[in-house]
Amino acid sequence: MRSTLIVLLFVLLLLGGCHSKQVRHLASDASLIKAGQSTLQDVQLLLGEPDGRREVGPGVTEYVYYEDRPGFLGNMPVLGPMAGPSGYEMIIITLKNDLVTSCEFRNFSESDRQWVEDYTWEEVK
Repeated sequence: MRSTLIVLLFVLLLLGGCHSKQVRHLASDASLIKAGQSTLQDVQLLLGEPDGRREVGPGVTEYVYYEDRPGFLGNMPVLGPMAGPSGYEMIIITLKNDLVTSCEFRNFSESDRQWVEDYTWEEVK
């Protein structure tokens, strides 16, 4: 009975690893987008629908693509969803009249803002 339970738990753990979510690789996708050459259709074909969109000016639109980077245990089948992200990646694409004018890839880490707690703040008078 006990060995059956252990085998069952082991099989469930392994089957949990078979489930996968489609992963976007923003850094490599950003390298395929060329300012002055790529169009809105190219961007949507490579990256899909944006996570955010805003109108910056007349005929100028910014598209934002965002992806969390999994933490230390983030890729494990059972513990992964419970582990928080270690940071995130972002692509900001600016289009003018459906033509890409700029494409910026940004990489952020959870530790980027740790200096705020260590810094000695002086009161502004």
